[in-house]
Amino acid sequence: MRAVVAPDAGDPEALRLEHRPDPVPGPSDALVEVAATAVNRADVMQRRGLYPPPEGASDVLGLELAGVVAQVGEEVRGVAVGDHVMAVVASGGYAERTVVPASTLLPVPPGLGLVEAAALPEVFTTAWDNLLVRGELAPGETVLVHGGASGVGTAAIQLAVRHGARVLVTASSDHKLEACRRLGAETGIDYTREDFTERARELTDGIGVNAILDMVGGEYLDRNLRALADDGRLVIIGLQGGANADLDLARLLRRRLTVRASTLRARSVAAKARLADAFRREVAPGFVDGSLRPVIDRVLPLDEVSEAHRVMEAGEHTGKIVLKVGTPVVGG
Repeated sequence: MRAVVAPDAGDPEALRLEHRPDPVPGPSDALVEVAATAVNRADVMQRRGLYPPPEGASDVLGLELAGVVAQVGEEVRGVAVGDHVMAVVASGGYAERTVVPASTLLPVPPGLGLVEAAALPEVFTTAWDNLLVRGELAPGETVLVHGGASGVGTAAIQLAVRHGARVLVTASSDHKLEACRRLGAETGIDYTREDFTERARELTDGIGVNAILDMVGGEYLDRNLRALADDGRLVIIGLQGGANADLDLARLLRRRLTVRASTLRARSVAAKARLADAFRREVAPGFVDGSLRPVIDRVLPLDEVSEAHRVMEAGEHTGKIVLKVGTPVVGG
């Protein structure tokens, strides 16, 4: 099978499309013929040598996929050969075939094709878990979503609106801000021209926002805390602005603020299975009733994976960059 790896850290040209043996599923696994995958910021970090796969995981890049089940282990129940599925994976999405723990597989929502489905699992799982579960966002509250035009950002906007929250976003251009408004964001803040802390407080009559979903990290920490209302929650899901910052604990104490952080990739199979169950109950119905939809900037063939990474790093896209891997032929 074809698979994408990055044997040496570097720029997008460091990516290599190699031929690898087909993976073999274990007793509780499914072998999935991959139709499409999607590019995530973590893939870029892995290619640069900054985010290695978890211990025991494949070196093949890719944290999500959609495809068709080709084989199941003898202990697998509820998943059958021929099922159209999608999944968050620790690695291996950029390949023609991938082994996935069957308990973490999700059915492709009715009405969606496999290419569309590849844009869903990582960002909607991340946004739901961090915004609604860890961020405890409640109907009627106001949330600030950084990077609103990113994959996670576009998912977070839709989930928050569906939940009855007021959504403010940051983005780097009028084009991106307009895309966020079309998804339901009330107001956009161009962080290249405006102080998002001041604007967030202005837009909330000086009170501040109830929750913030942040993928920047270090350099935003103090500004995020100043943008929060009393009892506000900051959830950090990325470190694009660095991993270190000074934390004013007195501010947290005085204003009863909460700072939380999480990643998805290194969680156990059991934890990911619980998230998959929650996704089926809480998120998947939104793709049926039309309140949620994938946002895809472009679809490129797997052969153009280096170009996909260049687009991701340039930051000019809105939503997801999808890589079309193949046309599954189960049993072929």
